[in-house]
Amino acid sequence: MSLLPVCPAHALEQKPAERRWLIESLWSAEAVGIVGGEPKCCKSFLALDMAVSVASGAACLRRFPVPTAGRVLLYAAEDALHVVRKRLEGICSAAGLDFTTLDLQVITAPSLRLDLPADRDSLSETVERLKPRLLVLDPFVRLHRSIDENHSGEVAPLLAYLRELQRLHKLAVVLVHHAKKGAAKARAGQALRGSSEFHAWGDSNLYLRRAAEALSLSIEHRAAPSLTALPLELRADGEGLALALLDALPPATTVPAASAAARVEDALTNSPSPLSVTALRHSCRMRTQTVTACLAELMKAGRVRKTPSGYAMAQPRL
Repeated sequence: MSLLPVCPAHALEQKPAERRWLIESLWSAEAVGIVGGEPKCCKSFLALDMAVSVASGAACLRRFPVPTAGRVLLYAAEDALHVVRKRLEGICSAAGLDFTTLDLQVITAPSLRLDLPADRDSLSETVERLKPRLLVLDPFVRLHRSIDENHSGEVAPLLAYLRELQRLHKLAVVLVHHAKKGAAKARAGQALRGSSEFHAWGDSNLYLRRAAEALSLSIEHRAAPSLTALPLELRADGEGLALALLDALPPATTVPAASAAARVEDALTNSPSPLSVTALRHSCRMRTQTVTACLAELMKAGRVRKTPSGYAMAQPRL
């Protein structure tokens, strides 16, 4: 009998703040979870927006920054491939992206059933070969032949396989799943159709709801603060459509490189105490990647120092 590997708690790897998010505030790095909602709540549009953002590095919904771009693998089981393409083109148009440069790989197989060993092996080998940062599967109901979604004993092995895939290949997994009809008054996670395993499984979960034609998004994390009832709408962009988050959060901004370091210095100079990367990101309204790059530059120049409680100016600015 072989022993399981163990490690002292104090020796466990620490994940730097800039690596905690796949999409800041929206989806944790290497998280598995659900994009859920009743029919016609734009679940697929949201999943595709996430895919475009991670593949390009552009802010998701034009509001949630992506610290590091990476390849995305997508399986869209309910829509024809030309429909998937048109939706992706519309999202790219809304985000000002060149669709042809997007590192988004689409599985074109006519079916993918994760209760079939051969299909699981094929997906595992594809992930191994392509090494995506994000795997999007839409929707769960098309990923099996005939399991009972209400039976935890049948649902759990499929979710466990996806968790194993996530851990083995260090990727995030987005699983689109339907909510129960008429469950608008239930707690978002409890409104998901089928076994409670779905809600318990997710590290990050996104829930879409529609009430009196108003669409809203709720964000739930296992290890981070959640956000509820953010207003959304599906907007036409030329010939395409894309989701847009209404004025609930400040828009993500792209700061010219020449002024970024100066803004970080201003924030540190005007702060009575050291600031974390997260605090600087909110204060300067910049992406985490930009903030950390500025801090590295300023520390190299001897203008900023790192303290146990954050970053501070090393010397007064003249």
